[in-house]
Amino acid sequence: MFTVYVYVLDAFADWELGYVMAELNSGRFFREDAPDVSVRTVGVSKRPVRTMGGLTVVPECVVDDIMVDRESALLLPGADVWDDPEHAAVIGKAAELLAANAVVGAICGATAALANAGLLDHRPHTSNAAGYLEMVAPNYRGHGCYVDRPSVADRNLITASSAGALLWAKQIIERLKVFRPDTLEAWYAYFSTGDPRHFFALMQTLPTR
Repeated sequence: MFTVYVYVLDAFADWELGYVMAELNSGRFFREDAPDVSVRTVGVSKRPVRTMGGLTVVPECVVDDIMVDRESALLLPGADVWDDPEHAAVIGKAAELLAANAVVGAICGATAALANAGLLDHRPHTSNAAGYLEMVAPNYRGHGCYVDRPSVADRNLITASSAGALLWAKQIIERLKVFRPDTLEAWYAYFSTGDPRHFFALMQTLPTR
């Protein structure tokens, strides 16, 4: 079973997590023999946080509860408060997970936190712009590894810009191997184009339940 830890912090960009959380939590398009997936919210404490969209989220666990193994994944959403020292613990946990070959996904402002910790210095990655990382992450030394794309997957690390949530979700799902490849391609084609032909193609990839 995979445990997907979703870090929640004050004023995080809730929409950036929408695609990936909906699919991993619902399992509606999972392949028949997909592993079970548990999605858990994790915070610096169990105090409620309020999202940028005004939703209140109560973390189910804290950073110390994150299990470091290949059956874990950690998702880090964008926010304007990543430079607060209280979030250093989860970035340290991200480093441990990457070393254990577990999936770590960071989008928007969370990429700056990884960059500032040196975790992007030697791996292909993206963010809102190369200049953005230079501006907000003074310890960033990964300029030569920057890729100007909405989302970039380098083995178990997936980074994305604030506009890359859909592709980011696709790349995370792909690495967890919970969709059939044809299902994933049809899913992405439908949500990226809105073309109903892709919706029917998606439905045809699913087993009869």
